[in-house]
Amino acid sequence: MAKLWKQLTSLEASIAGLAALMVLVTACTLAQVHLGTYAAVKAYIRAPLVYWSPEGASWRIPVFPGGGLVGLLLLVNLAVFQAKRLTTWRKAGLWLSHLGLIILFIGEFICGIWQVESRMPIDTGATKNYSEDYRLSELVLIDVTDKDEDKVYALSPERLSRAGVVTDARLPVTLNIKKFYQNAALEMASPGLKQPFTADTGIGARVAVFEAPPVTSDNEDDQPAAFVEVLAGGRSLGTWLLSASMGAPQGFDFAGRRYQLALRSRRHYLPFSLTLKKFSHDRYPGTDIPKNFSSLLRLRHPEKNEDRDVLVYMNSPLRYGGKTFYQASFGKEDTMTVLQVVQNPGWTLPYVACTLVSLGLLLHFLIKLRYGAKAA
Repeated sequence: MAKLWKQLTSLEASIAGLAALMVLVTACTLAQVHLGTYAAVKAYIRAPLVYWSPEGASWRIPVFPGGGLVGLLLLVNLAVFQAKRLTTWRKAGLWLSHLGLIILFIGEFICGIWQVESRMPIDTGATKNYSEDYRLSELVLIDVTDKDEDKVYALSPERLSRAGVVTDARLPVTLNIKKFYQNAALEMASPGLKQPFTADTGIGARVAVFEAPPVTSDNEDDQPAAFVEVLAGGRSLGTWLLSASMGAPQGFDFAGRRYQLALRSRRHYLPFSLTLKKFSHDRYPGTDIPKNFSSLLRLRHPEKNEDRDVLVYMNSPLRYGGKTFYQASFGKEDTMTVLQVVQNPGWTLPYVACTLVSLGLLLHFLIKLRYGAKAA
């Protein structure tokens, strides 16, 4: 064990770890062509191991350490090296620089584990208090009986993907998720077409579903779909085909109340709201090339008695409530803004790390300059 520990904390291990990172970065870059940026980073950089499986096979085997494992080993290697070898004050600059690198590694781990990215499209004059996940979907059952308030029951993306019968004391009915598609193509069903799953209620009864591979382009989204059966009182109330691409939720009545079913992007609710007062889109003269676009927003936080206007534009995000709101895109002929919402508890660590590395290198240079002058 002592010999293994010595090898893991050696200079050779540092070189091997850096070489492994170079291989992973190269492989990740090439994999983006067919996987897309998000999936490639997840498979090569954030994963502890890189897996391979033959085309069409359901099994896979680890073939290379992933960025998560390599990063952890480099973090341990760097920390032990600093504790064992940088022991004199003449190496204070190197000590600071190495501490900055350690903080940078820690910040990446925090980002990989806890960072959440979502989007927030807002029409001019509209108000929103939630953002929508880029990739995850949720199944919701909404009680819309009361005019003043909707009661929403939401199933997590993890539970949705497992399918099967959902029994929850909070639900007024039982939901049977017969089939969930991560990505699906919908077409009007032709006469005589047979499919393994069909809907007998709602507009989905006339729609055919074809499973599609996950999208790889960063500019496209999966179109998930699900066949959901509603059970109550020992009988079936019907089977619905749900998909975000089908538009409005589909409804049914039970026990004197009105309910709606929907499959939508997972929502991340906020304790405050944003209202789009004005969206501005400037173009270069004589072209349609965007020069600048910005959003004038009204931020209201009732619990903090806060009501103010904020301007979000390129390279000038809004940081509020532990989240950062970036101006990402726009739509609907410049009447809608799209904000990227990022929640990263470690967002300050890269700034701290870079500051320490810079100060450490400067201090090391000054120490070398002083003692070099004395030696001369």
